[in-house]
Amino acid sequence: MLYSSPQDYLDCPHKAVTIFGMSGVGKTTVTEKLPKDRWFHYSVDYRIGTRYLGEEINDTLKRLAMADPTLARLLRADAIYIGSNIQIDNLAPLSTYVGKVGNPELGGLALAEFKRRQALHRQAEVQSLLDVPAFMAKAREIYGYPYTLIDSGGSLIEVIDLDDPRDPVVTALTQNTALVYIEASEDLLAEIVRRGIAEPKPMYFRSGFFDEALARYLAQEGLESPDQIVPNAFVSYVLAELVADRAPRYRRLAEQHGYIVTAAEIAQVRNEDDFNALVARAIARRPADHPNAQMPRAQDKMPV
Repeated sequence: MLYSSPQDYLDCPHKAVTIFGMSGVGKTTVTEKLPKDRWFHYSVDYRIGTRYLGEEINDTLKRLAMADPTLARLLRADAIYIGSNIQIDNLAPLSTYVGKVGNPELGGLALAEFKRRQALHRQAEVQSLLDVPAFMAKAREIYGYPYTLIDSGGSLIEVIDLDDPRDPVVTALTQNTALVYIEASEDLLAEIVRRGIAEPKPMYFRSGFFDEALARYLAQEGLESPDQIVPNAFVSYVLAELVADRAPRYRRLAEQHGYIVTAAEIAQVRNEDDFNALVARAIARRPADHPNAQMPRAQDKMPV
């Protein structure tokens, strides 16, 4: 959804904004700045973990519990319940389920199982994004929320085809929401990589990127099998490349279909008025007659 002017957005009685960008640029944080009685927060990752992968996650936890004789006995007797307690601000069960490829004795997943979970995650992410219009309608019609903020998670760009004008996810989002890209500066991207290397976390990869990176890593380390990989070491190896691969494609999505704000600008948002004013400025910055024209980059000085 492209607004005709900043005022068009400010006057809109049913604002809907999809924020997207790298993990760590401030997507989830900014949602906390908006009044919860006016803005419905739709978290794609939360929807994935509760609706589409909830049973898979719980079954995985039960398999782990069944390895302990005491827990196995209690589960068989239906004396205890084991399940994830995933929350919008605590997605650890989903992250743990996605896992890391590598030596099972070091907490890694065998390659076939890792790829199976990656495929399931992709399906779940696509469906959760396609659910956005229905949830927007529910938020307005059932609960009376005038506005909706969609937190797309960190891997939106991996499940869409920028070259397909009929991509179903892009269509669903652009027809119903304003896409706002939170762009990180070069310094912030470096910090995101540094943090990720210090504390490697599971992540979703599109299959072609993963296969190429895995082959290079095995050759570089002289390993014969993915089962020999130290899981955290591979995540640390691939992270900078993944960030560098995603950044220009995120910008391209924004240039084609949305607006750009910087992570520095998002960090200064204190409340609803600040957020709306920032989106309005982003709309004003977009060249109206050249929708694919170059927009200011995160390291450039932005007008205030």
